Amino acid sequence: MKTALYDLHKKLGATFTNFMGYEMPLKYTSIQDEHLNVRHNVGIFDVSHMGKIFVKSSEEEISRVIVGDARKVGEGSGNYTLLLDENGNIIDDEVFFHLKDGFLFIPNAGMHEKIMEWFEKNEIEAIDVTNEYSIIAIQGKYSAEVLNELTSFDVNALKFFEVAEIGEQMKIESNARIIVSRSGYTGEKGYELYINPAEEAVKIFEEALEKGKKYNIMPAGLGARDSLRLEKCFMLAGNEFEGGRNPYEVGLEWTIDWEHDFIGKDALMKAKDRIEEKLAYLECIDAGIPRHGNNVIKDGEKIGVVSSGGYSPCLKKGIAMAFVKKEFIEVGNTVEIEGRRKIKAKMVKPPFVRKGEC
Repeated sequence: MKTALYDLHKKLGATFTNFMGYEMPLKYTSIQDEHLNVRHNVGIFDVSHMGKIFVKSSEEEISRVIVGDARKVGEGSGNYTLLLDENGNIIDDEVFFHLKDGFLFIPNAGMHEKIMEWFEKNEIEAIDVTNEYSIIAIQGKYSAEVLNELTSFDVNALKFFEVAEIGEQMKIESNARIIVSRSGYTGEKGYELYINPAEEAVKIFEEALEKGKKYNIMPAGLGARDSLRLEKCFMLAGNEFEGGRNPYEVGLEWTIDWEHDFIGKDALMKAKDRIEEKLAYLECIDAGIPRHGNNVIKDGEKIGVVSSGGYSPCLKKGIAMAFVKKEFIEVGNTVEIEGRRKIKAKMVKPPFVRKGEC
């Protein structure tokens, strides 16, 4: 599958990769350059491979299928939440926004059909609009400046996870519905645009590149998106939730509102005292790049496995998140990551890169 922006990416010289069935830009120049430009200036991403589902059910009904309480998310606001199965394991992590005509849920890439089936099973009224909307993410220090070149709406007025309709306020001639949220997956200040019809995203992407030249904007691909999220210890659904993990194992218990009933609540309460592994955060001491699936070794014993690993352009070393037996998790503890060769690493407190450290 291809997004509405595919031809533009090709024109811009993108190197493509297949991700969850989509032909997506991996990079345009280099992953490291694009990564650092987002940290220091501003980058623009096509993230249209993410799902888009409009939910028409009431706040009470929605709250049954998420760990948060939708009744506490007012119109114009959003939240980060989890959907659990009956066993308390994570089906997907999603952001959702309360709009004037319902709730917009953003499932992870390749998950929209599964989420629709889950909604239907639990009698949630939902419409899958994944192919009807594009999503553009503008991320970095100057993201607001770039967006304000495109719209008369002052995006600086939006607080984190707030959302607004700005289609009628765009400076570009367009009849598109455009929703903007202050959100992102990079750990930097950023915004995401949800655009319908999807094809209208092409001229918005092009205009952002043109108007953003004064802010050193660069298009960025999935390679930089992955390294940026890893430095901030953000989960990747296909990695951190692989095999049916629960919120305690991945450190996302903070997303749970225990004051309401939700699917998986009873099982989750019972699971708390039976957790054997949790996520640990590993910073390499030796040269080498850890990868998904590498074993984590302590004194010759396998104690865990890497869920996400890669190179940090900011730290200039390998970093990894790994599920490790909880009795071995302690900041400063040293282990070995077993890939093509063994890489010595130490456990650190997340995130790997804090604001202003790059």
